[in-house]
Amino acid sequence: MSLVDAREDRLRPGQAAEGPAWRPGHNPWLIALTVTLATFMEVLDTSIANVALPHIAGGLSSSVDEATWVLTSYLVANAIVLPLSGWIAGYIGRKRFYISCVALFTISSVMCGMATSLEMLIWFRVLQGAGGGGLQPSEQSILADTFPPAQFGMAFAVYGMAVVLAPALGPTLGGYLTDNISWRYIFFINLPVGLTSMILSWRVLEDPPYLREQVKRNRRTMRIDYPGIILLSLALGSLQVMLDRGQQDDWFGSRFITGLAVTMVVSAAVFVIHELRERAPVVELGLFRQRNFATTNLMMFVLGFVLYSSTVLLPLYMQELMGYSAELSGMAISPGALLLIGVLPLVGILTTRVDARLLVMGGFVGLSLAMYQIAGIDLQVDFMHIVLYRVYQSIPLAFLFIPINTLAYVGIDRERSREVSSLLNLFRNIGGSVGIAVLETLVIRRADLHQERLVGHPTPYSVRYLQTMSTLSSHLFHHGLSQAGARAQALGRIYTGVLQQAAALAYVDAYYALAVVCLLMAPLALAMRKLDRASGAKMAH
Repeated sequence: MSLVDAREDRLRPGQAAEGPAWRPGHNPWLIALTVTLATFMEVLDTSIANVALPHIAGGLSSSVDEATWVLTSYLVANAIVLPLSGWIAGYIGRKRFYISCVALFTISSVMCGMATSLEMLIWFRVLQGAGGGGLQPSEQSILADTFPPAQFGMAFAVYGMAVVLAPALGPTLGGYLTDNISWRYIFFINLPVGLTSMILSWRVLEDPPYLREQVKRNRRTMRIDYPGIILLSLALGSLQVMLDRGQQDDWFGSRFITGLAVTMVVSAAVFVIHELRERAPVVELGLFRQRNFATTNLMMFVLGFVLYSSTVLLPLYMQELMGYSAELSGMAISPGALLLIGVLPLVGILTTRVDARLLVMGGFVGLSLAMYQIAGIDLQVDFMHIVLYRVYQSIPLAFLFIPINTLAYVGIDRERSREVSSLLNLFRNIGGSVGIAVLETLVIRRADLHQERLVGHPTPYSVRYLQTMSTLSSHLFHHGLSQAGARAQALGRIYTGVLQQAAALAYVDAYYALAVVCLLMAPLALAMRKLDRASGAKMAH
């Protein structure tokens, strides 16, 4: 009998042999708000430092290129810890693991703000990413144990507020703190939040009886899968660095990126083979035999792909092509995120009354239509239309995040909820990294292609080109330039306009691509097993 089968045969929490189902000693909604606080803080830090890189580079006497390792180091450590968090929590206890993660994240955040060199900052960002990596999956498994299955939708609505709202608010808050105070305060603001989270977590969190028994059993019998940990770290670390540095280093034109790709593929292949043979694997790959779990991880990957890449695309469009400041471009995407606060609870209620698969299908179709509409953007669009574009995109996200999380637990024992949440968060984060890397490359390559096509239009035989040159030259000549200088500057302005149009068309292509990806995902919702609202997510196998 395999380890997976053996675990299936154990009595599940809430069965008659164990007495009545366990309930936490504190109000479940207080527990939900407590764990959401730290998760919001952690997700915020994945994007808050992006707009501060030039200031960090200047403050620590380094180049902006070197300062990008401040982002990469955090993402690498975060990605490595995510899939390990369920295994660690099963060995030391979930409450102890969660509070340790909050403490490590808070202390390292303060040290990041106090760093006097780039090397120190990168090292403390690694520790910060390691602490943050355990927060999201721990929160999801806590919610899965705290709430009865019938209330999963509402519980994950609270969690969804943090995960969807924080990346949108990060650039705005980071830009404000950097411009008005100091870049160091993007790290110092974690101190009061972290301390509050630790105090509340210590008072209201508790491990359920089945988990306490599991921890005791694991401490006696569990052996550490060192090869699995090393292989997983190599694969995820190589993947994250490759995605973060790929476009900057010309992808496979760089030996460094090629070496990372080979390392990632080889270590991932060996890891899968090793884990399938290992009696006590560090990651339960057997979970992917569950149809719902495998499908929801794919959907979560795509959701991360679209959510994070689109959150990066729109502010870049506003700053690079329309001249908006980082703070103002962040404000354009904030209303859509704030709207989710009202929509997510509504979707949580709908999840308990409507087939969650239909909500997922409708969410992907709605998101596809939103991306198609944003693809109509041009250089004359005003601020309010950009805000509305983001609002249209945000509403379907609510109809995806909660139902996908809820459907992922169908057919899964509560004892394995930690592994479920760890892998869901891992796939969403990897999807975000892949999305940002792919869309960044797509925009650059398509801009070059559109530029080649557009430069062929302004020729000496084009009436429109001649009229534009004549009008611009005359205008500049009457403002004090020589005739030759006026013609040269007019030509430069026309070329700048061509570059802007080429870049704008590239962004349009990117949004069309996102629309197609979302539309392709919609039919997959019907491939999953239906959530039985009478018994909740813990359906029989």
